[in-house]
Amino acid sequence: MSSDLAVSVRGLSKQYTIGESVAFRTLRDEVEALARRALGRDRRARVRRERIWALDDVSFDVRRGEAVGVIGRNGAGKTTLLKILSRITAPTRGEVRITGTVGSLLEVGTGFHPELTGRDNVYLNGAILGMSRREIRRKFDEIVAFAEIERFIDTPVKRYSSGMHVRLAFAVAAHLEPDILIVDEVLAVGDASFQRKCLGKMDEARSGGRTVLFVSHNMAAVRALTRTALWLDHGCILAHGPTDEVVSGYLATAGVAEAAEGVVDLTDDRHRRDVTKATAKQVRFEWLSLVSEAGEPLATLPERTPLRFRLGFRVERPLRFLELYLRIKTRDGLRVFSSFSGQREEAIEPGRYEATCEFPENPLSPGRYHVELVARGADLQDIVPAALDFRIAAGHPEENVRYATAWTGVVRLPSQWSEIAPAHEASPELTLGST
Repeated sequence: MSSDLAVSVRGLSKQYTIGESVAFRTLRDEVEALARRALGRDRRARVRRERIWALDDVSFDVRRGEAVGVIGRNGAGKTTLLKILSRITAPTRGEVRITGTVGSLLEVGTGFHPELTGRDNVYLNGAILGMSRREIRRKFDEIVAFAEIERFIDTPVKRYSSGMHVRLAFAVAAHLEPDILIVDEVLAVGDASFQRKCLGKMDEARSGGRTVLFVSHNMAAVRALTRTALWLDHGCILAHGPTDEVVSGYLATAGVAEAAEGVVDLTDDRHRRDVTKATAKQVRFEWLSLVSEAGEPLATLPERTPLRFRLGFRVERPLRFLELYLRIKTRDGLRVFSSFSGQREEAIEPGRYEATCEFPENPLSPGRYHVELVARGADLQDIVPAALDFRIAAGHPEENVRYATAWTGVVRLPSQWSEIAPAHEASPELTLGST
């Protein structure tokens, strides 16, 4: 294993048997099971023959100081991979080589005793993770302050909320200062403020030369924290490389329709949330297109060019009124801005209809975006979360899109600066606040 590698994985596979029980069974249980098998009535024996590969021949390397995002759908094998790397689960076959200490946070409250207080569990969990008592004592106040549970530190953790559990568990794991920090999606339990705090701590760990493996369904967080990503699907690696490229590929398969061929067909229910699939709905979106001034379908639009969307929908039964919403989002799901059609008060008869939504001043920075469509009558009628994917191209070919977006934000608004001049002695800015 190369000296600059923190993790090296080769041919890693993990097999599970569906329906297999690991509980202890009595002699009576065994006799009954033998009789059932003899009579051909043992359903469990048949179920046990069904096996699945949670991981199948996975190989990759992680360098020291590298932050790697692990992404994929539910059931892709992400948590299984992290459990093997954390030495919680043994692989069926393959090899894992890890250099350095490992701190992991995979499940809320792992290693916590519900009857012990938060204080006792800090010492218990710290010891499990490999911290000495002296080290825990030295970092105790910092851990508690980070977890924001000072008032409840001497309360049994069985009375903690799930958010308090995860705050304390992450605080202990993060202050272990391991060479390799492994974090699963449990951060989703915390509130937005604590999630930002955790991301900051992980970024601090990465900047300090430590290795971070981060599983999340939050693509914005993955992009912000990592430079490399690993995409798992059905236990196999589909992509491993620069985060932007891997995340874009993953999002492209997650129900986002591409507009490269012109009009996007929205009649497929895969584009919709479950709540909108009922056949009783009166409104259904059928197509959407980003168009030029001449009405030609586009997939890419130069920055500062007006945004024009044409959409078609079908009304199944008479409606008393209708509201349409068109929302622009980043590929990570951040809502940038939206438009509301206004409420059409007069009744709408069954049939096919069209509408156009235009943003004359397009403030979007270069990058990829998608459109969400919503139709409301007396209640929610139809919603297509990722109806169309489009790209805003940089005005100058030499401008780097990622650099531009990172420095300017998602939108670019008109602004004007005065000339830089010496400050006046009586400038109010100099009297604001105090240290």
